[in-house]
Amino acid sequence: MQTYPLYKVGALLPGWPQNMYLRSHRRFKDGKEHRYWSVEESRRLRSGRVAQRRVLSWGEINDSQQGAWRKTLEVFDEAEQRARTLSLFPEDREIPADALDGVQVKLGEMELRRPRVFGSYWLGCELWRQLGLGEFWEERLGEGREEVPWAKVLELLVAPGSEFRLHRQEFDRGAMGGLLDTGLAVAEKDRLYRCLDRIVEHKARLFDHLRQRWQDLFQARFDVLLYDLTSTYIEGEGKEIPKAKYGYSRDHRFDCRQVVIALVVTPEGLPLAYEVMEGNTSDRTTLRGFLAKIEAQYGRARRVWAMDRGIPTEEVLAEMRDPERKMFYLVGTPRGKIRQYEKKWLELPWQKVRESVEVKLFAEGGELYVLAKSEGRRAKERAIRRRKLARLLWKLRDLRRKGPARDQLLLRIGAAKKEAGRAFGFVPIRLPQEGEEVTRQTFTFHLDKEKLKKAERRDGHYLLRSNRVGEDPSVRWER
Repeated sequence: MQTYPLYKVGALLPGWPQNMYLRSHRRFKDGKEHRYWSVEESRRLRSGRVAQRRVLSWGEINDSQQGAWRKTLEVFDEAEQRARTLSLFPEDREIPADALDGVQVKLGEMELRRPRVFGSYWLGCELWRQLGLGEFWEERLGEGREEVPWAKVLELLVAPGSEFRLHRQEFDRGAMGGLLDTGLAVAEKDRLYRCLDRIVEHKARLFDHLRQRWQDLFQARFDVLLYDLTSTYIEGEGKEIPKAKYGYSRDHRFDCRQVVIALVVTPEGLPLAYEVMEGNTSDRTTLRGFLAKIEAQYGRARRVWAMDRGIPTEEVLAEMRDPERKMFYLVGTPRGKIRQYEKKWLELPWQKVRESVEVKLFAEGGELYVLAKSEGRRAKERAIRRRKLARLLWKLRDLRRKGPARDQLLLRIGAAKKEAGRAFGFVPIRLPQEGEEVTRQTFTFHLDKEKLKKAERRDGHYLLRSNRVGEDPSVRWER
């Protein structure tokens, strides 16, 4: 093992360790020598002992990697003011005869100066360029009299993290300053927030532009659209935000105000429209407005809308079945429909659409019902239920053994019911009457095996419904 000290420099970021070393690890495997590199630091503990901590692992440089690096490593020659390809080797190793422009590097004199995260930011800027967003925003935001063009501020905003985090931390840690050819002024806190206010009015034109770029770059099709909603909560009171309301929180933060976000995307994940709504908005009241929004912006077309079963109402589905609208849907359906038409399902044959997926098709009232059976999903659902049942039964046995007071018993059973969820319904429980002592005779429970068997027969089954009847079942299942 060899250690090369990294010279201490004052340009390191605040809080970075100063006693750092470049360490070479040697390992012999299958008769070959392997060298691994890492950056480590020495830290003195409270006990006085010095310990080593690995800061960064650079991995192994093997023969195949060396050959690739020799062709791709580009170095800027300051003397000639041009870039050229070099092959770099440590000072203790001879330059191979087949290496072009080989150079030995003195690892002992290596210095670490102002490290910056580059790759992810460069990729973001490249995607920005490929989508033509620079020209799009320069045309609409203009230069103005600002110190920094608004288009550059907006390009910085697409970097990961909140506006405040970009202002306080990420701009110094990343390479966006160099990529944008600007200074710290681009990340001024008030400028970042003001930029967001300037782009809202261009939302519709932005989606028109992106739709055309996705069509040109990826040959994206827009005949199938996925619609869903989510919520995001707001820390603090949020009274100054008009749309921040208390409502059903998918993050289980019912103590915070929230907003609801509706999004329409293609199967590839390319967004077509979004809307921020009040936090107490019901999912079932949003679909009609989005159907009209998409038709107004992109025109009428034969589109298939895929969504969860809790989003559409029967009235909206009836409107979508109108032949003049040429609109189709594929939506999940409650399992109660399976029991409603159970006799008809039993008479129909299964059609194999994948190695582990089979479907049955049944038409009723101008709609096509698709019953899908997945073996993988069946095994997963049974495993989840059995794990919850095992934990529930263990808690109940433990309560009966300890024999707490009746009021305390009811509280603990309520907590166990919340954790077990639907699995709680498979365990009938007899509770002691008021004033009775908790014993094996007054507090009993058992597993309802017949009910469990019936539930397991329905595991792995899904019911979908669609008004598009003339389509191959495998295509429908894929969607």
